[in-house]
Amino acid sequence: MKARRSILRHLLDVLGALPLFATAPLYRYWHMRWGATDEEVVSLMPGDDLVPVAPFNATRAISIEAPPDKVWPWIIQMGYRRAGFYTYDLLDNAGLPSATSILGEFQTPIVGDWMPMAGVVNETTAFKFKAFETNRWLLWHKPDSTWAWRLTPLTPNRTRLVTRLKARYAWEHPGMAIFTLVLLEFGDFPMMRRVLKGIKVRSETCCGLASLAVDV
Repeated sequence: MKARRSILRHLLDVLGALPLFATAPLYRYWHMRWGATDEEVVSLMPGDDLVPVAPFNATRAISIEAPPDKVWPWIIQMGYRRAGFYTYDLLDNAGLPSATSILGEFQTPIVGDWMPMAGVVNETTAFKFKAFETNRWLLWHKPDSTWAWRLTPLTPNRTRLVTRLKARYAWEHPGMAIFTLVLLEFGDFPMMRRVLKGIKVRSETCCGLASLAVDV
């Protein structure tokens, strides 16, 4: 019964977000820079040179009332069947709830580690830790895309979190290119908005400034 209620809750959560998914291409310019300033949109991010021509190039940002060392652990533990993605668990974590605590087993990444996006782990379905500087920046990479993070302290207890996803549609493989295009153009913004808010509320909860009961 408890499992059934959990699935129903996840389903209702996804259904409530359907308008965001369905209409994302209509407000593409706005959501490709959601929360980011003009300066953040044009600033360099780790890995920008790895996918120089990227039809999908989204820079999003959020301010968090917690220092970078309280935000960083939530980012590096993300992944399918790891901590999840703090978003719509029915869609991106096989229905398992995203973590609400720091998971020690994922806190010491090394370059080359996988950050899986699905159950099957390969260069198409998972990113790898390409490079990072603890509490400052992180770069995940796969052949046709990069996912970068930058944490900037605004005050001793406040962080500006900026993330950039760049992707090339590999038209030499039309089926995969079309799948990726639909996934990103319709699905990326609702998911990333939720990811950023999920990181924010968890980081602030650890600092006693928020509750995980907050709707994110």
